[in-house]
Amino acid sequence: MKKWILIVVVIGMLGWAVFDFIDSNRKSADRFENVEKVEEEDDSQNEQAVETGTEEPVIGLEVGNKAPDFQLDTLTGDSVKLSDFRGSRVMINFWATWCPPCRAEMPDMEEFRQDKDIVILAVNLSDTEKSVEDVEKFKDDFKLTFPILMDTNLDVANLYAIQPIPTTYMVDSNGIISYRAFGAMNYDLMVQEFEKMD
Repeated sequence: MKKWILIVVVIGMLGWAVFDFIDSNRKSADRFENVEKVEEEDDSQNEQAVETGTEEPVIGLEVGNKAPDFQLDTLTGDSVKLSDFRGSRVMINFWATWCPPCRAEMPDMEEFRQDKDIVILAVNLSDTEKSVEDVEKFKDDFKLTFPILMDTNLDVANLYAIQPIPTTYMVDSNGIISYRAFGAMNYDLMVQEFEKMD
C-alpha cells in the first residue's frame, strides 16, 4: 500500500513538473513575442529614418536604444506616460512588495530622489500582489514620495521583458537607455549612473 502511495505522489510531482515547464515556456514565448513586436517596429522606424535621412534611435531594451514608451495609472489614480518626462533623467524600476531585494533598495531610491534631479517611475507588478492595500502599506512604511505605477496586467513588464526583479532602466533626457540593472541597486551606483547621463 505504501509503495502505491509513493508511486502516485511521484507521478503527481512529475506531472506537475511537466505542466510547469510547458507553462513557463509559453509565458517566455509570450514575452519574447512582445520583444519581437518592438523590434519589428524598430526595424520599420529605422527604414523610415533612412528614407527621410533622419537618424532616429532604435526603440528597444539595450543600452543606447530609445526606451519603449508606456502609460500606466499610479496608485493615486493619475495617468503617467514615460514620454511626458522627455527632457528629464528617468529611473524606471520594476518591483513588487514581496521581493526582498526590492525592499532593500527602496530606501536608497527614496534618498536618491531626494538628493538628485531624477524622475523615478516605480512600476509595481500589481498582478503578483495580494492586494492594492499591500502596495499602499508598503509605500507608507517606506515613506516613498515618488509615483508608484500599477502594472495590473503586466503589460509593461512584458514589454520590457522583465525576468528578475528588481530590474532598473536609467533613461537619459532624450529617452535613451543609458544603463540597466538586473537586481537591486545601491545609492552609490544610482548616483554613479545618474552622473553619466545627459
